[in-house]
Amino acid sequence: MSTQREVEFLSQGITLRGDLVLPDGPGPFPLLVMGGGWCYVKEIVMPHYAKAIVGKGVAVLMFDYRCMGASEGLPRQHIDPAAQIEDYKSAISFGESLPEIDADRIGVWGISYAGGHVLVVGATDPRVKCVISNIPVVDGYENMRRVHGSQRFHELTELFLADRRERTLAGTAGGRMSMSSLTPFTQLSTWPFPSIHTIFHDIKEREAPRHEHWSTIESTELLLSYNVAPFAKRLYDTPTLMIVAEGDEITLWDLEIAVFNSIPSARKQLAVLPKVSHMSLYAKQDDLAVAGGLAADFAAKQLGGNAA
Repeated sequence: MSTQREVEFLSQGITLRGDLVLPDGPGPFPLLVMGGGWCYVKEIVMPHYAKAIVGKGVAVLMFDYRCMGASEGLPRQHIDPAAQIEDYKSAISFGESLPEIDADRIGVWGISYAGGHVLVVGATDPRVKCVISNIPVVDGYENMRRVHGSQRFHELTELFLADRRERTLAGTAGGRMSMSSLTPFTQLSTWPFPSIHTIFHDIKEREAPRHEHWSTIESTELLLSYNVAPFAKRLYDTPTLMIVAEGDEITLWDLEIAVFNSIPSARKQLAVLPKVSHMSLYAKQDDLAVAGGLAADFAAKQLGGNAA
């Protein structure tokens, strides 16, 4: 059993909204702050990952980034990783202010793009007592170059230049770009995998009606400057769990493992899930249960959970 309520808080003056889920029993509880990948999070994460974590006696705060989901901010569907990292830190500030939460036992959880964000947050915010990184994006430039191939990557960079000129000369937010496409060889998209298109549209139909399968073109341009490796090297003593899907061709498991190996903390754990794809951790209940169980056990061990 648990108690769930909608909450809102400010991040750099912008109103963010999310859900706070508290375990049964007396508080104050440890807290895991949860953010989504190239999408908003609340209806996609719940009840899957959060349910297992709350079951271990750890509260969760699931929030939508600025410009996405239930949160405010313009332009809509603009994905700025630096701003999203600030949103994580604002969520921590909000969480630690609540009487139900133990401010000394707060961790962060992220998946895909947010799997990279939490490594940065953990390295730069001393309030973070543990990091759980699922199938993270760790090097945006290398990721995009590899998944698009040389010719399509060239076309992608040409699109960025055209959009940058439009934003500068016309004073607009620029154009839109599909998150993925069923025809990636003829339609440019950020993540050129038909499986992403199929699975997220199924999730939208089933449980996440606010999901929008596009972003600003500038969002993908910003991804090219994203690299978490320098921050991973600063996780000296923060317990860190990284969950990797074996053979992940979307966020590139070899890059993920290289970043994990660079983390100097002795309190780190790597879980490589065999025969699991990137999108399995969004769509397949058995795989969700495995990754959710690993996260719940790690959070409870590092933050206290029911044992506290």
